[in-house]
Amino acid sequence: MKLTHEDYLKRAIQVSRQSRSNGNTPFGAILVDGDGNIVLEQENVEITEKRCTGHAETSLAERASKEFSKDFLWKCTLYTTAEPCAMCSGAIYWGNIGAVVYAMEEKTLLRLTGSNDQNPTFDLPCREIFAKGQKDIKVIGPFESLSLEAAAVHKGFWS
Repeated sequence: MKLTHEDYLKRAIQVSRQSRSNGNTPFGAILVDGDGNIVLEQENVEITEKRCTGHAETSLAERASKEFSKDFLWKCTLYTTAEPCAMCSGAIYWGNIGAVVYAMEEKTLLRLTGSNDQNPTFDLPCREIFAKGQKDIKVIGPFESLSLEAAAVHKGFWS
């Protein structure tokens, strides 16, 4: 049975729940290879590892770049609960990951986090960042059907 974008995003949302349960901010990302296999899962580790670059997507891209070749990664898709921020988009770009699929857009995340010091969200879509580069990274999202589910993991976290 072939999994859909929604199936992979639901797994990323599960990873975001694990992240919150482990004392981190509620974000999760997974990496899927060209054959549809989940090859990496990553929760946010910013709080527990005291690492300002510990976002799920950046941490996943860093791990992936150590484990896989750039050619392999170009055929992969990173699935994430929220649209990648500027830092994460840069890590995806430099890591050579060829596609990104996200559940909720960054504007929704900004409404959830407000002016919380832990997550001073940019109002800068990842498509705009990728468009300034030399790689044609495919971006799919947001998924309205899963945006509320992804946002629900944040309920009560930022207040």
